[in-house]
Amino acid sequence: MTRYALSRTGQAIVVIFAATLLLFALVYAMPGDPVAALAGENAVLDAATRAKISAKYHLDQPFFVQYLIYLGNVFQGDLGETFAGRPVTEIIARVFPATARLTVLTVAIQSVVGIALGMIAGRRRGTGFDGGIMVVTMVLVGVPTFVSAFVIQYFLGVKWGWVKPTVSAQATWLELIVPAVVLALGSLAFLIRFTRSGIGDAMGSEHVRAARARGLPEWRVALFHVLRNALIPIVTVIGTEFGALLGGAVITESVFNIPGYGQQVYRLFANEGVVVIGGGAASLV
Repeated sequence: MTRYALSRTGQAIVVIFAATLLLFALVYAMPGDPVAALAGENAVLDAATRAKISAKYHLDQPFFVQYLIYLGNVFQGDLGETFAGRPVTEIIARVFPATARLTVLTVAIQSVVGIALGMIAGRRRGTGFDGGIMVVTMVLVGVPTFVSAFVIQYFLGVKWGWVKPTVSAQATWLELIVPAVVLALGSLAFLIRFTRSGIGDAMGSEHVRAARARGLPEWRVALFHVLRNALIPIVTVIGTEFGALLGGAVITESVFNIPGYGQQVYRLFANEGVVVIGGGAASLV
């Protein structure tokens, strides 16, 4: 077990370094002059000013030196600053709570609904309920998030007035329920299908047949023998989705005006342009 844990940890470290190196290289190869961008569009730079800016952000260093400086600053919690001079860590700290609440609600909704519907469909394969669920999931997969977000916002918020069309600056748990439902719809279809497949496979396993042969109640077989074994890959999928949602749901947060990470990223690109990160090497995000 210890060897397996160390092996997986080592693989994760290699993947992290490879991913950061690749992203840094792609940003490094992007066209444009970061020094001129830092000085402003209409600024006229002399050689001394250009050299000073380059030295401050280590742009005069070789690629791998810039990358190592970037990694060192990131590990110290220094994510640099935007071109407007605002520290990135302060921006993230301010907007992260709203995104975290939205993420928790989204994962809770899609986990409860997805596992429940997937389990019922898996236990009733070939029935009308199973067929209906499969049709619904196919529709959900084909509907883009921005479409479902605008449709739900219009009917629930504008036309019927059941909820507020946009979220307040406080982004309370209650206000985030509808945006969480919109976000959950995107992954709900996959989770239902994944659970249905796992439940169907577990239903035909030997330990389930043995449990039934011992005369255990059907609900006990379903919960403690079928679902428990099917949950292992399902939890992995949910964990992956949790990390992706924490990265920010740009479309949903923008539509519902949620003061979270996704909307902040959109505003940074729209209003302040590219971002200098790492506090050392000037990387454009």
